[in-house]
Amino acid sequence: MAALLSRTRMILDMIKFEHTIFALPFALIATLLAARPHLFPDLRTIFWILVAMVSARSSAMAFNRIVDADYDKNNPRTAARHIPAGLLSQTQVWTFLAVTLGLFELASWQLNALCFALSPVALLFILGYSYTKRFTSLCHIVLGCAIGIAPVGAWLAVTGKWSPVPLMFGAIVMLWIGGFDIIYALQDYEFDSRSSLFSLPKKLGKANSLLVSRILHTLMIALLIAAGLVAGLHLIYFIGVTVVTCLIIYEQMLVKPDDLSRVNLAFFTLNGWVSISLLLFVFLDRLVKL
Repeated sequence: MAALLSRTRMILDMIKFEHTIFALPFALIATLLAARPHLFPDLRTIFWILVAMVSARSSAMAFNRIVDADYDKNNPRTAARHIPAGLLSQTQVWTFLAVTLGLFELASWQLNALCFALSPVALLFILGYSYTKRFTSLCHIVLGCAIGIAPVGAWLAVTGKWSPVPLMFGAIVMLWIGGFDIIYALQDYEFDSRSSLFSLPKKLGKANSLLVSRILHTLMIALLIAAGLVAGLHLIYFIGVTVVTCLIIYEQMLVKPDDLSRVNLAFFTLNGWVSISLLLFVFLDRLVKL
């Protein structure tokens, strides 16, 4: 039992389970908006949305660690990751991947026929992203698209039909994730420049890549405002957008082309606050207007 618990802790550490907090709040935002006129959908739907979101992200991270193992081994920043360091075997991670993929398909089937029918498309994006670094500098945008599926999927899980609102929030996530993944990729600028991998910093340089990141985040904020108007949200939501804007500006101020010492603060801490803050303000907006 002790060995099993230790192995489980290592797997959760490998997939950075705590970073589920980036995308999950946006899925919950879509859930709150799709449930109108009620505040929440039924508990069964919420449960299977959570299972789908967590298992999808876990699958994506496990698959990424498998297919990037050789690159990780040669990159000083990632050489200590679990597979290249020998802490977990490929077989163990493949087993975990099979379990999480099974959970994702089960959750999709439990939600509704449309979610189940579209589940292979979602998997194509969330798993296929790991290969895009091998042939395109736009891999950051593809990652954003993959994670942007979360609010779209949550909306479809509640309503079973399409709407502009979840698509707008999906685009918001795409711009947000794409922008801060460019920042994160700055750490691997030297390694990417020596290897066959693609990234925007490698193609454009650090300063120009930061400029692109800032443009993406500016578009994200503009789309947050537009989405709030289309979704019929109110003052509390727009106060939340103001808070998110301040966090994004601060995040961008932390990173400079010649100073990456605070990338982890920008990437991990502030982005967690961005998604949680927006979820809180959407919840309050919906609660007050019930």
